[in-house]
Parts: sequence; structure tokens; C-alpha cells
Amino acid sequence: MNTTYTIIFYAFSFISVYVQIFFLVTFFDKRRNIAWSPKIIDLKSYPTVTISVPCYNEQSTIDKTIKSLLALDYPKDKLTIIIVDDGSTDNTWELIQSYDNGKNILSFHKENGGKHTAVNYALEKSTSEFFGCLDADSFVHDQTLKRIMRYFENDPRNMAVIPSVLSHDPKNIIQNAQKVEYDMGVYIKKMLGLIGGIQVTPGPLSTFRKKVFDELGPYRKAHNTEDQEIALRMQEHGYKIDYCPDAYVYTNTPDSVMKLYRQRLRWIYGFIKNLVDYRHLLFRKKYGTVALFTLPTGMVSVFGVIFVFSTVVYNFIRLIYTKIIQIHTIGFHNFFSLHYKFDWFFINTKAMLFLSIILYILVIVTVMLGRKMSTGRANFSISIIYFSIIYSMIAPFWMLRAIYNAIISKESSWTFERRVIQKNN
Repeated sequence: MNTTYTIIFYAFSFISVYVQIFFLVTFFDKRRNIAWSPKIIDLKSYPTVTISVPCYNEQSTIDKTIKSLLALDYPKDKLTIIIVDDGSTDNTWELIQSYDNGKNILSFHKENGGKHTAVNYALEKSTSEFFGCLDADSFVHDQTLKRIMRYFENDPRNMAVIPSVLSHDPKNIIQNAQKVEYDMGVYIKKMLGLIGGIQVTPGPLSTFRKKVFDELGPYRKAHNTEDQEIALRMQEHGYKIDYCPDAYVYTNTPDSVMKLYRQRLRWIYGFIKNLVDYRHLLFRKKYGTVALFTLPTGMVSVFGVIFVFSTVVYNFIRLIYTKIIQIHTIGFHNFFSLHYKFDWFFINTKAMLFLSIILYILVIVTVMLGRKMSTGRANFSISIIYFSIIYSMIAPFWMLRAIYNAIISKESSWTFERRVIQKNN
């Protein structure tokens, strides 16, 4: 049993260290390719862009979302905003109607059918050269669209460009922990972009050449993770996806453990199901980095988290059992009268301990590099500790539940999740 455990531990540790070192090598090798735009830029030309905003019960955030789009530094005659209410039961429809001017801001109401149907509805109405989607709980920096379009202008091969998604105004420990995750994501996604391994085009303002949908078809339900499926479909057909680190989009994050759990349950469930749907990509050289690196490491990370959690639980139970035996042997009173003396000679010097320390150091480096890329400051904060503790405790539960749900094909509803996240906001 111990031998099997040791082999599995070292296998997961090797892969984890390898991935982190690989990203660091990629960063130092290609750091000159990480282009930062000036504060205000001008494009050689301004192609037409449609931004869709799918809504479901977003009365508390939709106003700010639309206003951030209206503040974009982009020619108004080249930008169309299509807001689609997906059968909201609150005042969302009334709010978005007030912005409809019949020209470049259009609002539509449809029966509830899920996010992908709302985005596809806007896609049908769009006649622009480029098409993007902005979640109705997110807000854009005024230079974001220009910076995204600059990537299309500089490289005609780019079929989609995704922005940096950052946590908006975290107020509690749960949200500050997520802020660390989003900062880390900036670094990881840029590294994946540099090696052609992006596997998801997230809802907050990922932008596409319209020809992508003309050639590959519209969004699919894809287990309520349509942003993962369209990226995998693009990778399957050899379409290039890039990442723009200084195109900032700020998103509201779940403010409680239960809301975070439900959101990540849907994400991981969608990843597993989409991985099954696109299993023919795995380990096939013709599909590039996403098939040889991104998807395999994604699988390893899911099972790695569960393995580490199981190990911690097992060791904790074993410790409790040992202490119970000691109490039973020497008596309750004698047990608590024992005096323990610290001795440097008996410090655990097993390789497992040092590997764990190295992994934590690499994670901290990843967070700080992502923070440097997103804010310009690679500072350490107590939020990193929040992240390590909270995610170590909670992530295994949504991983395990996602695997179980994937086995029985029980998926989460986008509208249900939006209802949960909006509750009490």
C-alpha cells in the first residue's frame, strides 16, 4: 500500500513540478513576445464589432455592464451592442429596454433556453466582422476592445482573442481567494496562448472573427460550458486562439462558499464532459499543444487534487486513531501530562516534504507573475494564504461531485446558477 501511494505521489509531484517549470521556461524564453499596449492606442483600421450581452436575472449588475460598454474607446458607428434577455423573472428586461436606440444598441427578449441560445440569438442578428460576448456581471476597461483588436490587426491568423479576466472589488475572504486564482490565471493563460494551448474562451469578452461561426457553426449547449466547447472545436480545426494580457475585464465573483462551489462544479463538470466529447484529440500530434499538454494536464490536476485531499484525510484519521490508541494504553490523564520536546534531529526530511514545499513556492511564483502581468506589481499578500487554505479544503469536494455528476450525466443549469449567485446580492 505504501509503495503504491509513494509511486502515485511522486508521479503527481513530477507532473506538477514539470508543468510549473515548463511555464517558467516558456515565460523567460518568450517574454519579449508579451506585448503591452500604450495607455491609449490607435488602430490602422476599425473593423465592425458586435458585442452580445446574454442576461438572466441581472438587474443588480446589467446597468453597470452596459455603461462600461458604452464607455469603450471605439468608434460608435463600428460597435453594436446586442442585449438578449433570456427569460428573466426580475426587472432585467425593463432595464435593458431603456438603452435600446434602434441603431447600435439593440435589446431582445426571448423565452428561457440557456446562455448558448441567448448568445446564438445575438449571433443571428449580427452583421459585423467580429463578434464577442460579455457576461452581464462583468465590466470592461475602456481600452480593452482596442487592445483585443490590435491582436487581430497584428496577426491575421488569430481567430479568437481572450482578455484578462480579473476579480472585481473583492470584499471578503472567499472573494480575495478567488482574486489570487484570477491573477494566477492571467499568467497561465498567456503561457498557453504563447504555445497554442488555450482550451477555453471565457464569457467575459472573448472576441472572434465572425467567420469562425460561419465556418464551424454557432455555440452549442456543451453541458452549459459553451465557452470550453467552442475553443476545443476551434483547436480541432486548427484555428489560432491568442491571449491579450492587458485587455482587462472585471467580473463579479461568488461571495460565499456555496456559490463558489456551484460555479466550479459546473466548470469542472463541463470540462470532464467536453473532454469525453473531444477525447479523439488526446495525445494526437496533429492537434498540437492542446492535445499533448493542456487537456492531459487538466485531467491530472483533477485527479491530483482528489489524491492530495484523500491523503490528508487519511493521515488525519490515522493520526486520530493513533492518539486514541495512546490514550487507551496510558490513560487519558497520563496522555495530557506528557511533555513534548522539540528536537531538530527528528524533523521530517523525506523527499515528499521538500517536493511539497517546492510546489507551494512555484504556485506563489505563478501568482506573483500573474499579478505582475495584471497590475504591474508582483507583491505578496495574505490573500495567497487564503487561496491555499480555502481551495485546498473546498476544491476536492467540487472535483469529486463533478466526477460523480459526469458519470450519471447530471448537469447544472446556467439559469439556476445565476439565480444562486444573484441571491442576496
